[in-house]
Amino acid sequence: MANEKKAVIVGAGLVGALWSVFLAKRGYTVDVYERRSDFRQAGYIGGRSINLALSERGWKAVEIAGIREKIEQVAIPMPGRMMHGLDSSLTYQPYGHEGQAIYSVSRGGLNIELVKIADEMENVRFHFNQACLGVDLENNTARFQDTRTGAEHAIESDLIFGTDGAFSPVRQSLQKLPRFNYSQQYIDYGYKELCIPANADGSHQMDTGALHIWPRGQFMLIALPNVDGSFTCTLFLAFDGEISFETLKKDEQVTAFFEKYFPDVIPLMPTFLEDFKQNPTSALHTVRCNPWHYRSKVLLIGDAAHAIVPFFGQGMNCGFEDCTILDSLMDKYEEHWPSIIEEFNANRPEDANAIADLALLNFIEMRDKVADPKFLLWKKVEKHLAEKFPNEFQSVYSMVSFSHVPYSQALAAVAQQEDLFHRMLQIKDLESNWTGPEVERVFREWLAG
Repeated sequence: MANEKKAVIVGAGLVGALWSVFLAKRGYTVDVYERRSDFRQAGYIGGRSINLALSERGWKAVEIAGIREKIEQVAIPMPGRMMHGLDSSLTYQPYGHEGQAIYSVSRGGLNIELVKIADEMENVRFHFNQACLGVDLENNTARFQDTRTGAEHAIESDLIFGTDGAFSPVRQSLQKLPRFNYSQQYIDYGYKELCIPANADGSHQMDTGALHIWPRGQFMLIALPNVDGSFTCTLFLAFDGEISFETLKKDEQVTAFFEKYFPDVIPLMPTFLEDFKQNPTSALHTVRCNPWHYRSKVLLIGDAAHAIVPFFGQGMNCGFEDCTILDSLMDKYEEHWPSIIEEFNANRPEDANAIADLALLNFIEMRDKVADPKFLLWKKVEKHLAEKFPNEFQSVYSMVSFSHVPYSQALAAVAQQEDLFHRMLQIKDLESNWTGPEVERVFREWLAG
Protein backbone atom coordinates (compact mmCIF):
# COMPACT_ATOMS: atom_id res chain seq x y z
CA MET A 1 0.00 0.00 0.00
CA ALA A 2 3.01 2.31 0.11
CA ASN A 3 2.81 2.94 -3.63
CA GLU A 4 -0.87 2.48 -4.29
CA LYS A 5 -3.81 2.52 -1.92
CA LYS A 6 -6.32 -0.22 -2.76
CA ALA A 7 -9.54 -1.49 -1.21
CA VAL A 8 -12.19 -4.08 -1.98
CA ILE A 9 -15.80 -3.44 -0.99
CA VAL A 10 -18.20 -6.37 -0.93
CA GLY A 11 -21.71 -5.06 -1.58
CA ALA A 12 -22.86 -2.13 -3.73
CA GLY A 13 -25.82 -1.20 -1.56
CA LEU A 14 -26.27 2.22 0.00
CA VAL A 15 -23.36 2.05 2.43
CA GLY A 16 -20.99 0.26 0.06
CA ALA A 17 -21.60 2.74 -2.76
CA LEU A 18 -21.18 5.74 -0.46
CA TRP A 19 -18.06 4.32 1.21
CA SER A 20 -16.47 3.84 -2.22
CA VAL A 21 -16.89 7.59 -2.78
CA PHE A 22 -15.20 8.39 0.55
CA LEU A 23 -12.25 6.12 -0.24
CA ALA A 24 -11.91 7.29 -3.84
CA LYS A 25 -11.77 10.92 -2.73
CA ARG A 26 -8.77 9.96 -0.58
CA GLY A 27 -6.97 8.43 -3.52
CA TYR A 28 -7.82 4.75 -3.07
CA THR A 29 -8.41 2.48 -6.02
CA VAL A 30 -11.69 0.80 -5.09
CA ASP A 31 -13.20 -2.39 -6.51
CA VAL A 32 -16.84 -2.95 -5.53
CA TYR A 33 -18.32 -6.43 -5.96
CA GLU A 34 -22.09 -6.91 -6.03
CA ARG A 35 -24.20 -10.06 -6.21
CA ARG A 36 -27.05 -8.39 -8.11
CA SER A 37 -27.12 -7.37 -11.74
CA ASP A 38 -26.42 -3.72 -12.47
CA PHE A 39 -29.65 -2.16 -11.23
CA ARG A 40 -28.98 0.98 -13.25
CA GLN A 41 -29.99 -1.08 -16.30
CA ALA A 42 -31.99 -3.92 -14.75
CA GLY A 43 -34.06 -1.64 -12.53
CA TYR A 44 -34.59 -1.95 -8.80
CA ILE A 45 -36.92 -4.77 -7.79
CA GLY A 46 -40.01 -3.36 -6.09
CA GLY A 47 -42.51 -5.00 -3.80
CA ARG A 48 -40.25 -5.56 -0.83
CA SER A 49 -38.83 -2.18 0.06
CA ILE A 50 -39.39 0.38 2.79
CA ASN A 51 -38.82 4.01 1.89
CA LEU A 52 -35.99 5.57 3.82
CA ALA A 53 -35.89 8.68 6.00
CA LEU A 54 -32.66 10.58 5.47
CA SER A 55 -31.86 12.69 8.55
CA GLU A 56 -28.97 14.73 9.93
CA ARG A 57 -26.45 11.90 10.32
CA GLY A 58 -27.03 10.80 6.74
CA TRP A 59 -26.86 14.34 5.37
CA LYS A 60 -23.52 14.87 7.09
CA ALA A 61 -22.13 11.84 5.26
CA VAL A 62 -23.28 12.92 1.81
CA GLU A 63 -22.06 16.45 2.57
CA ILE A 64 -18.55 15.20 3.41
CA ALA A 65 -18.61 13.00 0.32
CA GLY A 66 -19.37 16.14 -1.70
CA ILE A 67 -22.62 14.84 -3.21
CA ARG A 68 -25.33 16.62 -1.20
CA GLU A 69 -26.73 18.59 -4.13
CA LYS A 70 -27.23 15.45 -6.19
CA ILE A 71 -28.95 13.61 -3.34
CA GLU A 72 -31.24 16.58 -2.65
CA GLN A 73 -32.72 16.03 -6.10
CA VAL A 74 -34.21 12.67 -5.04
CA ALA A 75 -35.24 13.62 -1.46
CA ILE A 76 -38.54 15.07 -0.20
CA PRO A 77 -38.63 16.95 3.15
CA MET A 78 -41.08 15.72 5.80
CA PRO A 79 -41.18 18.22 8.71
CA GLY A 80 -43.63 16.09 10.72
CA ARG A 81 -45.86 13.06 10.97
CA MET A 82 -49.54 12.99 10.02
CA MET A 83 -51.70 10.60 12.01
CA HIS A 84 -54.82 9.23 10.32
CA GLY A 85 -57.59 8.28 12.73
CA LEU A 86 -60.15 5.53 12.19
CA ASP A 87 -62.70 8.28 11.62
CA SER A 88 -60.44 9.74 8.89
CA SER A 89 -59.43 12.63 11.18
CA LEU A 90 -55.93 14.07 10.71
CA THR A 91 -53.50 15.08 13.45
CA TYR A 92 -50.21 16.71 12.49
CA GLN A 93 -47.17 16.57 14.76
CA PRO A 94 -43.92 18.38 13.84
CA TYR A 95 -40.72 16.41 14.29
CA GLY A 96 -38.53 19.27 15.42
CA HIS A 97 -38.07 23.03 15.25
CA GLU A 98 -39.03 25.24 12.33
CA GLY A 99 -36.92 24.27 9.34
CA GLN A 100 -36.08 20.77 10.63
CA ALA A 101 -37.24 17.77 8.63
CA ILE A 102 -36.44 14.20 7.78
CA TYR A 103 -36.34 13.41 4.05
CA SER A 104 -38.14 10.67 2.17
CA VAL A 105 -35.94 8.84 -0.31
CA SER A 106 -36.59 5.74 -2.37
CA ARG A 107 -34.12 3.01 -1.46
CA GLY A 108 -33.79 1.97 -5.08
CA GLY A 109 -33.59 5.49 -6.42
CA LEU A 110 -30.96 6.52 -3.89
CA ASN A 111 -28.91 3.38 -4.45
CA ILE A 112 -28.89 3.93 -8.20
CA GLU A 113 -27.87 7.57 -7.71
CA LEU A 114 -25.00 6.64 -5.38
CA VAL A 115 -23.68 4.01 -7.80
CA LYS A 116 -23.84 6.53 -10.64
CA ILE A 117 -21.91 9.08 -8.60
CA ALA A 118 -19.26 6.56 -7.57
CA ASP A 119 -18.92 5.13 -11.07
CA GLU A 120 -18.14 8.59 -12.43
CA MET A 121 -14.94 8.56 -10.34
CA GLU A 122 -12.04 7.14 -12.30
CA ASN A 123 -10.66 5.10 -9.39
CA VAL A 124 -13.90 3.20 -8.60
CA ARG A 125 -14.84 0.04 -10.50
CA PHE A 126 -18.06 -1.91 -10.05
CA HIS A 127 -18.27 -5.64 -10.69
CA PHE A 128 -21.87 -6.89 -10.84
CA ASN A 129 -23.23 -10.46 -10.83
CA GLN A 130 -20.48 -11.42 -8.38
CA ALA A 131 -21.75 -13.43 -5.39
CA CYS A 132 -19.34 -13.47 -2.48
CA LEU A 133 -18.54 -17.00 -1.32
CA GLY A 134 -16.65 -15.83 1.76
CA VAL A 135 -13.29 -14.45 2.79
CA ASP A 136 -10.04 -16.30 3.39
CA LEU A 137 -9.09 -14.25 6.42
CA GLU A 138 -5.50 -15.43 6.72
CA ASN A 139 -4.70 -14.58 3.11
CA ASN A 140 -6.83 -11.41 2.80
CA THR A 141 -8.68 -12.95 -0.13
CA ALA A 142 -12.34 -12.58 -1.02
CA ARG A 143 -13.86 -15.34 -3.16
CA PHE A 144 -16.59 -14.70 -5.72
CA GLN A 145 -18.75 -16.62 -8.15
CA ASP A 146 -20.10 -15.14 -11.36
CA THR A 147 -23.87 -15.67 -11.10
CA ARG A 148 -24.20 -15.88 -14.90
CA THR A 149 -21.41 -18.33 -15.74
CA GLY A 150 -20.73 -20.07 -12.43
CA ALA A 151 -17.02 -19.28 -12.74
CA GLU A 152 -15.22 -18.66 -9.45
CA HIS A 153 -12.29 -16.36 -8.75
CA ALA A 154 -10.49 -14.78 -5.81
CA ILE A 155 -9.37 -11.20 -5.15
CA GLU A 156 -6.60 -10.35 -2.71
CA SER A 157 -6.57 -6.99 -0.96
CA ASP A 158 -4.97 -5.42 2.10
CA LEU A 159 -8.35 -3.85 2.93
CA ILE A 160 -11.67 -5.67 2.56
CA PHE A 161 -14.88 -3.97 3.66
CA GLY A 162 -18.02 -6.02 4.18
CA THR A 163 -20.99 -3.81 3.32
CA ASP A 164 -23.02 -6.76 2.09
CA GLY A 165 -26.12 -6.47 4.24
CA ALA A 166 -27.85 -8.26 7.06
CA PHE A 167 -27.01 -11.72 5.68
CA SER A 168 -23.41 -10.78 4.93
CA PRO A 169 -21.19 -13.59 3.57
CA VAL A 170 -18.18 -11.57 4.81
CA ARG A 171 -19.58 -11.64 8.34
CA GLN A 172 -20.31 -15.35 8.01
CA SER A 173 -16.58 -15.88 7.50
CA LEU A 174 -15.87 -13.95 10.69
CA GLN A 175 -18.48 -16.00 12.55
CA LYS A 176 -16.30 -19.07 12.18
CA LEU A 177 -13.64 -17.47 14.35
CA PRO A 178 -13.37 -18.30 18.05
CA ARG A 179 -14.77 -15.61 20.40
CA PHE A 180 -16.85 -13.99 17.68
CA ASN A 181 -20.19 -12.98 19.20
CA TYR A 182 -23.26 -12.93 16.99
CA SER A 183 -27.02 -12.80 17.42
CA GLN A 184 -30.03 -12.19 15.24
CA GLN A 185 -33.49 -11.54 16.64
CA TYR A 186 -36.65 -11.52 14.56
CA ILE A 187 -39.72 -9.65 15.75
CA ASP A 188 -43.19 -11.19 15.43
CA TYR A 189 -44.19 -8.65 12.81
CA GLY A 190 -43.67 -8.63 9.07
CA TYR A 191 -44.24 -5.98 6.43
CA LYS A 192 -45.77 -5.72 2.99
CA GLU A 193 -45.23 -2.94 0.48
CA LEU A 194 -48.26 -1.22 -1.06
CA CYS A 195 -48.59 1.87 -3.24
CA ILE A 196 -50.62 5.07 -3.52
CA PRO A 197 -50.15 6.15 -7.16
CA ALA A 198 -49.85 9.70 -8.39
CA ASN A 199 -52.79 11.65 -9.72
CA ALA A 200 -53.26 11.68 -13.48
CA ASP A 201 -51.32 14.94 -13.69
CA GLY A 202 -48.38 13.47 -11.72
CA SER A 203 -49.21 15.27 -8.47
CA HIS A 204 -49.41 13.61 -5.05
CA GLN A 205 -52.74 12.52 -3.61
CA MET A 206 -51.74 13.50 -0.04
CA ASP A 207 -49.64 16.13 1.67
CA THR A 208 -45.96 15.46 0.93
CA GLY A 209 -44.76 17.39 3.97
CA ALA A 210 -45.34 14.53 6.38
CA LEU A 211 -44.69 10.88 7.07
CA HIS A 212 -48.23 9.50 7.14
CA ILE A 213 -49.14 6.97 9.84
CA TRP A 214 -52.31 5.01 10.39
CA PRO A 215 -51.73 3.76 13.98
CA ARG A 216 -54.06 0.94 14.95
CA GLY A 217 -52.74 -0.35 18.28
CA GLN A 218 -51.22 -3.68 17.31
CA PHE A 219 -50.45 -2.82 13.69
CA MET A 220 -49.99 0.20 11.45
CA LEU A 221 -49.70 1.48 7.91
CA ILE A 222 -47.21 4.19 6.91
CA ALA A 223 -46.72 6.15 3.68
CA LEU A 224 -43.75 8.18 2.44
CA PRO A 225 -43.78 10.36 -0.70
CA ASN A 226 -41.75 9.74 -3.84
CA VAL A 227 -40.56 12.29 -6.40
CA ASP A 228 -42.75 10.69 -9.11
CA GLY A 229 -45.97 11.66 -7.29
CA SER A 230 -46.58 8.28 -5.68
CA PHE A 231 -46.35 7.17 -2.04
CA THR A 232 -44.63 4.00 -0.97
CA CYS A 233 -46.81 2.46 1.74
CA THR A 234 -45.80 -0.23 4.20
CA LEU A 235 -48.17 -2.35 6.26
CA PHE A 236 -46.65 -3.67 9.49
CA LEU A 237 -48.69 -6.55 10.86
CA ALA A 238 -48.14 -9.62 13.03
CA PHE A 239 -47.39 -12.86 11.19
CA ASP A 240 -49.76 -14.87 13.39
CA GLY A 241 -52.74 -14.17 15.63
CA GLU A 242 -56.32 -12.96 15.39
CA ILE A 243 -55.42 -10.00 13.16
CA SER A 244 -52.37 -11.02 11.15
CA PHE A 245 -51.01 -11.89 7.76
CA GLU A 246 -51.96 -15.48 8.55
CA THR A 247 -55.66 -14.56 8.73
CA LEU A 248 -55.67 -12.44 5.57
CA LYS A 249 -55.61 -15.08 2.86
CA LYS A 250 -58.79 -14.51 0.86
CA ASP A 251 -59.72 -11.42 -1.14
CA GLU A 252 -62.79 -10.77 0.99
CA GLN A 253 -60.71 -10.98 4.19
CA VAL A 254 -58.19 -8.42 2.89
CA THR A 255 -60.92 -6.11 1.64
CA ALA A 256 -62.83 -6.31 4.93
CA PHE A 257 -59.60 -5.59 6.84
CA PHE A 258 -58.92 -2.41 4.87
CA GLU A 259 -62.57 -1.30 5.00
CA LYS A 260 -62.55 -1.63 8.79
CA TYR A 261 -59.13 -0.20 9.66
CA PHE A 262 -58.04 1.96 6.70
CA PRO A 263 -61.24 3.20 5.02
CA ASP A 264 -59.69 6.50 3.90
CA VAL A 265 -56.88 4.68 2.09
CA ILE A 266 -59.04 2.60 -0.23
CA PRO A 267 -59.99 5.47 -2.60
CA LEU A 268 -56.30 6.42 -2.86
CA MET A 269 -55.02 2.89 -3.44
CA PRO A 270 -56.89 1.30 -6.37
CA THR A 271 -54.54 -1.68 -6.58
CA PHE A 272 -54.32 -2.46 -2.85
CA LEU A 273 -55.80 -5.94 -3.27
CA GLU A 274 -53.50 -6.90 -6.16
CA ASP A 275 -50.46 -5.43 -4.35
CA PHE A 276 -51.35 -7.28 -1.16
CA LYS A 277 -51.54 -10.60 -3.00
CA GLN A 278 -48.53 -10.14 -5.27
CA ASN A 279 -45.98 -8.44 -3.03
CA PRO A 280 -44.09 -10.64 -0.59
CA THR A 281 -44.49 -10.55 3.18
CA SER A 282 -41.03 -9.85 4.54
CA ALA A 283 -39.53 -10.34 7.99
CA LEU A 284 -37.74 -7.85 10.22
CA HIS A 285 -34.78 -8.59 12.45
CA THR A 286 -31.90 -7.13 14.40
CA VAL A 287 -28.27 -8.21 13.98
CA ARG A 288 -25.66 -7.66 16.68
CA CYS A 289 -22.09 -8.88 16.53
CA ASN A 290 -18.60 -8.16 17.83
CA PRO A 291 -15.82 -7.74 16.85
CA TRP A 292 -16.59 -6.13 13.52
CA HIS A 293 -13.17 -6.83 12.10
CA TYR A 294 -10.39 -9.34 11.59
CA ARG A 295 -7.05 -7.80 12.50
CA SER A 296 -6.62 -4.65 10.38
CA LYS A 297 -7.58 -6.27 7.09
CA VAL A 298 -11.33 -6.97 7.12
CA LEU A 299 -14.00 -4.64 8.50
CA LEU A 300 -17.81 -4.84 8.61
CA ILE A 301 -19.89 -1.66 8.37
CA GLY A 302 -23.56 -0.92 7.76
CA ASP A 303 -26.14 -3.70 8.04
CA ALA A 304 -23.43 -6.34 7.86
CA ALA A 305 -22.37 -5.20 11.33
CA HIS A 306 -25.62 -3.86 12.79
CA ALA A 307 -28.89 -4.47 10.93
CA ILE A 308 -31.85 -2.94 12.75
CA VAL A 309 -35.63 -2.73 12.37
CA PRO A 310 -36.80 0.38 10.46
CA PHE A 311 -38.99 2.10 13.04
CA PHE A 312 -36.67 5.00 13.84
CA GLY A 313 -35.63 5.50 10.23
CA GLN A 314 -31.97 5.14 11.21
CA GLY A 315 -30.71 2.02 9.44
CA MET A 316 -29.26 3.93 6.50
CA ASN A 317 -28.33 6.93 8.62
CA CYS A 318 -26.41 4.72 11.04
CA GLY A 319 -24.55 3.06 8.17
CA PHE A 320 -23.74 6.44 6.63
CA GLU A 321 -22.50 7.63 10.02
CA ASP A 322 -20.12 4.66 10.05
CA CYS A 323 -18.56 6.26 6.97
CA THR A 324 -18.19 9.70 8.55
CA ILE A 325 -16.66 8.26 11.72
CA LEU A 326 -14.17 6.17 9.75
CA ASP A 327 -13.37 9.21 7.62
CA SER A 328 -12.58 11.28 10.72
CA LEU A 329 -10.44 8.47 12.11
CA MET A 330 -8.51 8.38 8.84
CA ASP A 331 -7.58 12.00 9.52
CA LYS A 332 -6.80 11.33 13.18
CA TYR A 333 -4.50 8.40 12.49
CA GLU A 334 -3.21 9.46 9.06
CA GLU A 335 -4.79 6.38 7.44
CA HIS A 336 -3.04 3.94 9.77
CA TRP A 337 -5.68 1.23 9.56
CA PRO A 338 -4.73 -0.82 12.65
CA SER A 339 -5.35 2.29 14.80
CA ILE A 340 -8.48 3.30 12.87
CA ILE A 341 -10.10 -0.10 13.19
CA GLU A 342 -9.11 -0.51 16.83
CA GLU A 343 -10.81 2.74 17.88
CA PHE A 344 -13.82 2.22 15.61
CA ASN A 345 -14.50 -1.23 17.01
CA ALA A 346 -13.91 -0.04 20.58
CA ASN A 347 -16.65 2.62 20.42
CA ARG A 348 -19.07 2.14 17.55
CA PRO A 349 -20.77 -1.16 18.53
CA GLU A 350 -22.20 0.41 21.70
CA ASP A 351 -23.95 3.07 19.65
CA ALA A 352 -25.12 0.53 17.07
CA ASN A 353 -26.66 -1.59 19.82
CA ALA A 354 -28.28 1.53 21.26
CA ILE A 355 -30.01 2.52 18.02
CA ALA A 356 -31.16 -1.08 17.63
CA ASP A 357 -32.89 -0.78 21.02
CA LEU A 358 -34.28 2.66 20.18
CA ALA A 359 -35.74 1.36 16.92
CA LEU A 360 -37.57 -1.41 18.74
CA LEU A 361 -38.93 1.09 21.28
CA ASN A 362 -40.06 3.46 18.53
CA PHE A 363 -42.18 0.72 16.96
CA ILE A 364 -44.37 0.82 20.07
CA GLU A 365 -44.54 4.61 19.86
CA MET A 366 -45.56 4.67 16.20
CA ARG A 367 -47.98 1.76 16.47
CA ASP A 368 -49.66 2.60 19.78
CA LYS A 369 -48.73 5.89 21.41
CA VAL A 370 -49.11 8.40 18.59
CA ALA A 371 -52.89 8.03 18.87
CA ASP A 372 -52.88 8.45 22.68
CA PRO A 373 -54.09 11.93 23.81
CA LYS A 374 -51.65 11.90 26.75
CA PHE A 375 -48.77 11.18 24.43
CA LEU A 376 -49.83 13.96 22.06
CA LEU A 377 -50.04 16.34 25.03
CA TRP A 378 -46.52 15.32 26.09
CA LYS A 379 -45.26 16.09 22.60
CA LYS A 380 -46.62 19.64 22.96
CA VAL A 381 -44.88 20.03 26.32
CA GLU A 382 -41.70 18.52 24.89
CA LYS A 383 -41.69 20.99 21.98
CA HIS A 384 -42.32 23.89 24.39
CA LEU A 385 -39.42 22.84 26.63
CA ALA A 386 -37.06 22.42 23.68
CA GLU A 387 -37.90 25.92 22.41
CA LYS A 388 -37.75 27.66 25.80
CA PHE A 389 -34.73 25.79 27.17
CA PRO A 390 -32.69 24.83 24.08
CA ASN A 391 -29.46 24.43 26.05
CA GLU A 392 -31.04 22.26 28.74
CA PHE A 393 -33.54 20.04 26.95
CA GLN A 394 -33.56 18.06 23.75
CA SER A 395 -36.06 15.32 22.97
CA VAL A 396 -34.81 11.82 22.29
CA TYR A 397 -36.24 12.04 18.78
CA SER A 398 -34.29 15.23 18.09
CA MET A 399 -31.11 13.72 19.55
CA VAL A 400 -31.41 10.83 17.11
CA SER A 401 -32.68 12.60 14.00
CA PHE A 402 -31.39 16.19 14.20
CA SER A 403 -28.04 15.91 15.98
CA HIS A 404 -24.87 13.86 16.16
CA VAL A 405 -25.31 12.95 19.83
CA PRO A 406 -24.10 9.36 20.19
CA TYR A 407 -26.98 6.91 20.01
CA SER A 408 -25.97 5.49 23.39
CA GLN A 409 -26.57 8.89 25.01
CA ALA A 410 -30.00 9.13 23.37
CA LEU A 411 -30.91 5.69 24.70
CA ALA A 412 -29.82 6.70 28.20
CA ALA A 413 -32.13 9.74 27.97
CA VAL A 414 -35.24 7.61 27.34
CA ALA A 415 -35.78 6.62 30.97
CA GLN A 416 -34.93 10.13 32.19
CA GLN A 417 -37.47 11.77 29.89
CA GLU A 418 -40.13 9.19 30.72
CA ASP A 419 -39.72 10.24 34.35
CA LEU A 420 -40.23 13.88 33.33
CA PHE A 421 -43.28 12.89 31.27
CA HIS A 422 -44.92 11.21 34.28
CA ARG A 423 -44.15 14.21 36.49
CA MET A 424 -45.74 16.55 33.96
CA LEU A 425 -48.91 14.46 33.84
CA GLN A 426 -49.42 15.16 37.55
CA ILE A 427 -49.87 18.88 36.83
CA LYS A 428 -53.50 19.94 37.25
CA ASP A 429 -55.19 21.01 34.00
CA LEU A 430 -52.00 20.39 32.02
CA GLU A 431 -54.10 20.33 28.82
CA SER A 432 -54.77 24.07 29.16
CA ASN A 433 -51.58 25.06 31.01
CA TRP A 434 -48.87 23.21 29.13
CA THR A 435 -46.83 26.42 28.73
CA GLY A 436 -47.56 27.72 32.23
CA PRO A 437 -45.24 28.38 35.20
CA GLU A 438 -46.04 25.01 36.80
CA VAL A 439 -44.52 23.25 33.79
CA GLU A 440 -41.31 25.25 34.23
CA ARG A 441 -41.25 24.51 37.97
CA VAL A 442 -41.57 20.76 37.43
CA PHE A 443 -38.94 20.90 34.69
CA ARG A 444 -36.49 22.75 36.94
CA GLU A 445 -37.02 20.20 39.71
CA TRP A 446 -36.40 17.36 37.27
CA LEU A 447 -33.33 19.08 35.89
CA ALA A 448 -31.92 19.44 39.39
CA GLY A 449 -32.23 15.70 39.88
